[in-house]
Amino acid sequence: MTSLVKIVTKILGIVLLLAGIAGFFVNGTLLVFEVDAVHNIVHIISGLIALVAAGTYSYARLFLIVFGIVYAVVAILGFMSGEVLGLFSVNMEDNYLHVAIAALCLVTGFGSRPSA
Repeated sequence: MTSLVKIVTKILGIVLLLAGIAGFFVNGTLLVFEVDAVHNIVHIISGLIALVAAGTYSYARLFLIVFGIVYAVVAILGFMSGEVLGLFSVNMEDNYLHVAIAALCLVTGFGSRPSA
């Protein structure tokens, strides 16, 4: 599970970074997900933090746990109002993706040993 923590964090970082960059080249929707400038910037920053955190097991695990909690809250807010703290709008597909990301992060983060 130790290497899985770092691998998941690195893959998540790459995907978020690429999604954030790609979001600037589409008009409001990336595949089926709603995007805007703030959403893209959040993805880019999150991706960069994940890539840095992926360098060590303890930071990668901490990132997954914190990120999983944050994404769970984002999903709940999205389901409740269709936006996240007034910063950016989300659609139902975003909400389901946020639930899946939160679950992956929390299961991987909490499912690993606190210290490797």
